[in-house]
Amino acid sequence: MNQEKGTETGKMQIWDERYGSGEHVYGREPNEFLAAMASQIPRGRVLSLAEGQGRNGVYLAGLGYEVTAVDSSAVGLRMARELAVERGVPLATIVADLADYDPGEACWEGIVSIFCHLPSALRRSVLAKMVRALAPGGVLLLEAYTPAQLQFDTGGPRDADLLASLADLREDLSGLTLVHAFQGERSVIEGLLHRGRAAVVQVVALKPNPDPDAGLLGDGADRRA
Repeated sequence: MNQEKGTETGKMQIWDERYGSGEHVYGREPNEFLAAMASQIPRGRVLSLAEGQGRNGVYLAGLGYEVTAVDSSAVGLRMARELAVERGVPLATIVADLADYDPGEACWEGIVSIFCHLPSALRRSVLAKMVRALAPGGVLLLEAYTPAQLQFDTGGPRDADLLASLADLREDLSGLTLVHAFQGERSVIEGLLHRGRAAVVQVVALKPNPDPDAGLLGDGADRRA
């Protein structure tokens, strides 16, 4: 789910209704930033947050990752599974509110958060759990709208508390090393609901590996292309 409204039960129904239209409202193809950076994720298990209708999780599964998609919308995840079947890839799904979801500890090689917008206090809590959940050497990929997106009418929530700056994310992701960090504008063309110039923040964050032989990004470590 592109959680542009938080996780209240009543709002979840809105997402079920939106996804229930039958349209892939954010498209069927992966987010451009994710597609460009997916090779940074080590082989193994990947958790996709607020996955919605499956475009990102199915793409990663097609690259050979073992993907688990989490979303509070059962309707969206049903469409995600249908897309996975159509593309001939495996995809595990979990219906859960991110406020309550326990991702475990040190067990994911990758965590993906694409346009998952949460109230600021909840965002900090969820991202802290994700930092713990990454395995050493694991990578978190995140793209979201920033408060500057309020000047555009091209997608995203209209509540500044649901938007994050790069400074916010540097604090939220304490314990990870940011190997890519960008805040600025780009064209986001994704389905019916992300359509045009937008203000975004992008992060690729690495969990340090205490094993000196494990290698870091860019040194020839085994990363999927």
